[in-house]
Amino acid sequence: MRSYQLISADSHVNPPPTFWRDYLPAKFRDQAPRVETTDEGDFVIFEGTRKMFGTLGGIGHKKTQDFKAVGKQSDTAEGGYDPAARIVDLDLDGVDAEVLFGGGPLETKSAEFYEESFHAYNQWLADFCAHAPDRFLGVAYVPVIDPERAARTVRKSVDQGFRGVLIPSFPPVPGQYKGGMMGGDHSRNYCGDEWKPFWTAIADTGAVLHMHLGARPVTGVPGAFLTDMLMSKISMAEPLSLLIFNGLFERYPTVKLVSVESNIGWFPFAKEYMDKTYEKHRYWTNTELEKLPSEYWDQHIYATFLHDKAGIELRHAVGIENIMWSSDYPHSETTFPESRKDVEEHFVGVPEDETYKMICGNAVRLYGLG
Repeated sequence: MRSYQLISADSHVNPPPTFWRDYLPAKFRDQAPRVETTDEGDFVIFEGTRKMFGTLGGIGHKKTQDFKAVGKQSDTAEGGYDPAARIVDLDLDGVDAEVLFGGGPLETKSAEFYEESFHAYNQWLADFCAHAPDRFLGVAYVPVIDPERAARTVRKSVDQGFRGVLIPSFPPVPGQYKGGMMGGDHSRNYCGDEWKPFWTAIADTGAVLHMHLGARPVTGVPGAFLTDMLMSKISMAEPLSLLIFNGLFERYPTVKLVSVESNIGWFPFAKEYMDKTYEKHRYWTNTELEKLPSEYWDQHIYATFLHDKAGIELRHAVGIENIMWSSDYPHSETTFPESRKDVEEHFVGVPEDETYKMICGNAVRLYGLG
């Protein structure tokens, strides 16, 4: 059995757009994205759109002054899509294992095509992880078109050997199927009775549930990208508080949820404020919980962090058993190739036993690696 000392609880893969033709059902392969290479850069052609290849998700191996938002796939780290190259990078970075999120599904107008793109991506990721299953801990993407389809994918994903599953912070608008880890319609949520099949599948299988960022994208104003980078962290309070105040964790007491890449420094304020607002407004809002909101938070919500020294200083108020370090490789924010140095800087003055929990032990326990 492998011995773990440093685990990234949030890293990424970037399957090349050409993988779709190999993994989609035959009926959809001719509709799959294709890549057009030009002197200007690579363009992804799909369903009447022609978009330049985005590189920020795989450019973390370069110097910051060389970052650019679009370009060619060759601009991105080979470890984002080649498992053998990934092992080399892990060893260089001193990271023993990673929890992997990725680059699917497709944005399409067809509900059937959309759902099949989830299964195609998940199979690609399963094949990637099979290269080193003790180091690559894949998280499957779940289509939340409706609760029944979501439940079936959860069960299938566990059968495929995935360590957990991921859903967007909010369900998508019906008929508007978009890819990515965020998105969704903020007027919708997973708290209604119609979502019982999905939550039952999570509880029955023991799959670790993940939400990756909770942003409300800002567009059309100067500095929108930089503002989004901040808001993608703290806006995770919205979906988490909805689940707590609507009693999801009372109804499904075994469910564990990971808030991914949203950092932790704001957790103490959120928990304290939720308790206070619950005490003040529980009666007229008809909100009845068996425990305080902060207790559900501590018992059910884990979190990954990146660049959050304030969160480490407040670690006991955050919940030291629930914090997990991440490298975010190969995204633009990654600590690669100096993750060990980053850990040393973040945990100055922190006892070794507490440090171990946050950089390794909590992930070992949550994902059943021990």
